[in-house]
Amino acid sequence: MNAQSSSLPASPPYALASPVFRFRALAALASRSALGGPREVTLATYLVARLVDDCRPEKALPSTAREERAAGARAWLANVALPAAVRAALSRLATATGGEPSAIGAALTSVISAVDAYLDAPSRSELARLERAFTK
Repeated sequence: MNAQSSSLPASPPYALASPVFRFRALAALASRSALGGPREVTLATYLVARLVDDCRPEKALPSTAREERAAGARAWLANVALPAAVRAALSRLATATGGEPSAIGAALTSVISAVDAYLDAPSRSELARLERAFTK
């Protein structure tokens, strides 16, 4: 019996689907960034971008879960060494993720301009794509 005449399926029925890694460019940038300011800003942006992504209608996280996550993110942001303007913008966006999704678009636009100098082109592209989902 050879491989061509085998009756086994091409992939096992118990195989898991390949996971999709959200914000790959932001994570890669954080791993390449120098310790301190640039890395902290990139990691904080990554954290809040994930909160925003989970507010999209197709994700539909319950509001209580979003509120808890927003509170945790704000506490974490308060303990990270970030420039004041970046911290304020990220905190506003984290707060917005715990409320109505309609407030996210403006707060995300503010974050994008606050962190622009710290990001590379692929990371900016990921945030711009996320922004389009909330400012249609």
